[in-house]
Parts: sequence; C-alpha cells; structure tokens
Amino acid sequence: MPDGQEGECVSYYLCNVNNNTVITDGVGVIDIRVRDGPCASYIDTCCLIPDKRPPDQPVKPQPKPDQPQEYNPETDTWEATDREGCGWANPDGADLRTTGEVNGETKFGEFPWMVAILKIEPVNENEPDGQKLNVYVGGGSLIHPSIVLTAAHYVAPSKALRVRAGEWDTQSTKEIYPFQDRDVASVEMHEDFNKGNLFYDIAILFLAKPMDLAPNVRVACLPPPRQRQDDGKRCFATGWGKDRFGKEGRYQVILKKIELPVVRHDTCQAALRKTRLGRFFQLHSSFMCAGGEPGKDTCKGDGGSPLSCPIEFEKDRYVQSGIVAWGIGCGEDGTPGVYVDVSNLRSWIDDKVAGKGYDPATYTY
Repeated sequence: MPDGQEGECVSYYLCNVNNNTVITDGVGVIDIRVRDGPCASYIDTCCLIPDKRPPDQPVKPQPKPDQPQEYNPETDTWEATDREGCGWANPDGADLRTTGEVNGETKFGEFPWMVAILKIEPVNENEPDGQKLNVYVGGGSLIHPSIVLTAAHYVAPSKALRVRAGEWDTQSTKEIYPFQDRDVASVEMHEDFNKGNLFYDIAILFLAKPMDLAPNVRVACLPPPRQRQDDGKRCFATGWGKDRFGKEGRYQVILKKIELPVVRHDTCQAALRKTRLGRFFQLHSSFMCAGGEPGKDTCKGDGGSPLSCPIEFEKDRYVQSGIVAWGIGCGEDGTPGVYVDVSNLRSWIDDKVAGKGYDPATYTY
C-alpha cells in the first residue's frame, strides 16, 4: 500500500475506494487476467483497514442510464429494477464489471439462465455414504425457477444429480452474488430418445426446491412451436468446456461464449454427408444446426447447454433455440454443429411442465 500503510485482501465490493465511488463507469473494473497482484484472487483488492465494509453492506454499482428504476422509501434512493419476463441478458455483467476477456469469456451473469449439471459421486466407491464429489456432467438452462432443460444423453446414466445456477468462474466463490445449488427431484426424458443416434435428445429436470431469482440467476425464453431461426442468424452457445468443477480444475475456468450462425436444415445435412456419416445420412427433424465457421464450434463447450438467439427488436433479450447435442470433429473443416431444435419440441416441453403443475408462461415471451 502507499506510504507503507497496512491493507488487507478483501472482495472488491467490501472496500470503500475514493469515498464509495468504486465500480461506476470504469473505476473498479476488474481484469480477469491479473495474476500477479498483491492478492491471490483477481476479485480481491488490497484495502486499507478503515475502508473495509461489513459483509452485509457491499458496494453496489450505479444502475445504467437505460435501466428501469424504482424508488425505495426505506433507503430514500432510486434502485435498479429487473426487467419483466424471461430471456434478459446482462451484456455488461451483473454488478461485476470486468475487462480482459480474450478467449470468449462471458461477463459475470451475462447469460443468467445458463446452469451446470453435476452428478454426485462418492470419493471412494466402497464407501457410498462417505465424502461426495460434484462431477461436472454438462450444461443446461433454467426455464422456470424449478425446471432445467438439457440434453437427455448427459443425464440418462446418472442417478443423483444436482444443478448449479449463477456460476461463472468455477475457481472462485467471491462473486458478489453466489451460485445456487439444488438437487434434482425427478427427470423427464423424451420417450422417443434414442441413445444410439440421439434422436429426441431432450430432458427436463425438476428441482427439489426452486432457485431464488437474482441478477445472475434468471429464466430463459423458449420459442413458439415450430418457429425456427432464419438461416444465418447469429446466436450464442455457452459452456465451460471442462470436466472439473472447483479447485481441482487446472485453469481459471470462466463461462465461455461463442457466436455462431444458424445453418438451414438441408444445407447442414449436405455438409454432414461429406463427413464420415456418408452420403445417405438423414438429419432427423428433431435437430437444427449452427456453426460451420472454421475453428469455431461448441466442441469446446458442453452438451446440454443452450444456443441463445437474439429476439428481434428487443435489445439484450434472447430466446433459446437449440440445445448443444453433437458434432463431427471440432469445427476444423467448417462442418456445422448439431443442436436439438427446441421449437420442434416446444409442445412436448409444455406438456411435461404443465403435467407437473407448473406454468409454461414463465418461459414464454
């Protein structure tokens, strides 16, 4: 610290900097690449002892000019309110401003419907009641506080599953809003799912307890039945692309995003016929495609994760058109990746959701 004063490493939002003007318009922006600072975590800052704040009184950033606000009489201040409905992204991050994204890292809470699906396994197989591990299985999306949409082939073999919402950097638990874990109470897989060719590769997970909605935990919108995205529409696939969650991972693993164009069904089938699938390959109607740009593919991402496409005329709002399913290779030769077509299976989703007593309006826009 300057002048030889003593400081302490605390989370950036628990330190008064410049009389409380931290994280306004670039002040207090965090560089996710910083690795040689005085503190072990890039989310920490070296704070003078008198400037430390109580843990229950974090500094909050100023709301953006275009964000809706409401008056809070208790604090005599105007506070940012959340937009109504599903599918709202946080393109600047949810109360955590970052810089240094060079490998497609997302902002904190940028796609707040993205979830991680974990299976709970004993550390020692011979002691099933002993210590448990969270093993990363794949991605999914929150479509209702109690419901997650994912690919069937990731959850089919697993018994005990857990869903984590609001996760961002799997190596850090210091973000201003925590992740939330919920156990899965039941799994509904499509009755026509075929684990050989992955037709109808869709599953719904019903949680034992609902998620608490927060700036980093929100629900996705789903498209109306059979409303497919136009050829060339640019959408985002998200994922961590790693099999380790927590400190066992070797990297600072921040949720990644990759922008991909939607590819027409017949164009995609023609491209796939040039691969080892052969010239008679038929692309099933339960699939859609995206990608085909060399070196860009979701192979680095995760099965079960959402493909989120911008909703026309609604800035920062997205609809989940696909679920990452499978691909040939890793985008080296420009072959598109294959996704579950959510619009084609929307009626099935609504049927299962309503059958459990939940309202499909949650994910309808």
